[in-house]
Amino acid sequence: MTESSKDLASALLDQHVKHEMASLKGAKLRKFLEQELTELLGLAGTITLNRLTSVNQVMGIIHRIVVNMELDAGIPELAAEMATEVMNTPIQERTTLGEILSREQATGFLEEALELRQQRDRVISEIMAHPVYQELVSNLVYAGLVNYLYEDNLITKSVPGVGSMMKFGRRMANRAVPGLDETFERRIKAWLSDSLPELIVRSEQFLHRALTDDELRDSVMAAWVSMEDQTIADLREGMGDVELQEFVVLGYEFWLQFRKTAYFDGCARAAVEHLFAKYGDRPITDLLDDVGVTREVIMAEVDAYAIPVIDVLREEGYVEALVRRRLSGFYTSAAARKILESEA
Repeated sequence: MTESSKDLASALLDQHVKHEMASLKGAKLRKFLEQELTELLGLAGTITLNRLTSVNQVMGIIHRIVVNMELDAGIPELAAEMATEVMNTPIQERTTLGEILSREQATGFLEEALELRQQRDRVISEIMAHPVYQELVSNLVYAGLVNYLYEDNLITKSVPGVGSMMKFGRRMANRAVPGLDETFERRIKAWLSDSLPELIVRSEQFLHRALTDDELRDSVMAAWVSMEDQTIADLREGMGDVELQEFVVLGYEFWLQFRKTAYFDGCARAAVEHLFAKYGDRPITDLLDDVGVTREVIMAEVDAYAIPVIDVLREEGYVEALVRRRLSGFYTSAAARKILESEA
């Protein structure tokens, strides 16, 4: 390329850059973005989801970004700090639980939960079968029986002095026959062990009868009424910053493991496959409309976020450098040189 051609190419490049920069600010920038949005939405009305992407491509994104992406150790630390700041902000002391979740909403959640009778029955049965509960029942029955024999039965209450005589007799018997209490305790507990299955069955039957929808509804709503006027700060009383941060860290560690399980992968794939089964052969606009992404919604975000960001990048010189990098390759190309030299 001759010197004159080089000078001409450089001058054209400068003018082209100025032209592009003038169109990338203010009203011209907004008009450009709005026009391109119109073009894209027009294409979205004809292009189907299957043509644009596939189940495997979306699952690939999930695996790369959600499952396999290594997260820096600073993330849980930052999350814990942010959680602490959120829970310590003054608004926690000014906001009541009822302002976040209304009584009507709480009632709606409760009514839906009451419909889960099968799950409720299963929870009761599993609690009844738990060894800790069975031991609790055994200890309560034993303590109640012993207390009744020596303290609260009808005879000791009605006849003065009988209770004292029974206690005295018990002490004297223990002195005469050491270990009598232990033998008595073993026999009662042996009887309890034999009777426990029947006691558990009766307990379960009682709970099924007692925990009716009306009883549960009244109990839960009574608890709700007692809490709805408490502030969030009151409800979190007893949980300090250290405990809160520990919960955040535990939740983060759980997520790191959970995201790599077959269960998570299966759930993600099921959701993605359903999305494509429903929208795969339909235009993209059908999906956008169903999730509420309209032209107005997009333009609102363009005005609120995209244009201000572009303004900052332009002020920092990035936009002009980008345009110049993009165009300079053409103005120094053999095709441009041929045209410019033929015009020289």
